[in-house]
Amino acid sequence: MSVLSLFGLGAKVTAASATDAVAGPAVLRLSEAEWKQRLSPAAFRVLRQEGTEAPGSSALNAEKRKGAFHCAGCDLPLFSSEAKYESGTGWPSFHTPLPGALALKTDFKMILPRTEYHCARCEGHQGHVFDDGPRPSGKRYCNNGVALKFVPAAT
Repeated sequence: MSVLSLFGLGAKVTAASATDAVAGPAVLRLSEAEWKQRLSPAAFRVLRQEGTEAPGSSALNAEKRKGAFHCAGCDLPLFSSEAKYESGTGWPSFHTPLPGALALKTDFKMILPRTEYHCARCEGHQGHVFDDGPRPSGKRYCNNGVALKFVPAAT
C-alpha cells in the first residue's frame, strides 16, 4: 500500500465512461520479454513504461483518412477517425473513445493529479485526458502516436 493510498489518492483504474455499458475486452497479459519482442523500443517505453513521445514526432498527427486508430500493442480499436481533431498540442487528439476501449487511472507523476488512460485489453499506456476538448464530449484524449496504429476504412 502506498502512502498516497492512505489518503485516498493512490492510482485508481476505472472504466472510461460511467455511461459506457459495453463490456470491455478480455485482458491480454504478456511477459516483459514478450512485449519487448512484440514492440519497437519507442512503443515499449510508452505502452509498457508509461513514457511520452516528443510532441510533433508522430506521423499520425497528419492522418486525415477515414478509419480507426488501434492500440499498437494489441490491435484493439480505440478511436474512430471521426473523433480525431487538431488540438495544437503536437500529439494525436480525440474527443471520444470507442465504447469499452479505454480504462482510466489517476497519475501523480507531475505532483498534481492527471487522468491517464490505457488500452482496456493490454493495459498499454496511451496518454492523458483533459477537460479542454471540443463537443460532443468536451474531452481531449491526448495520445502518444507510437502507441497507436491507423487502420484505414475498407473502400
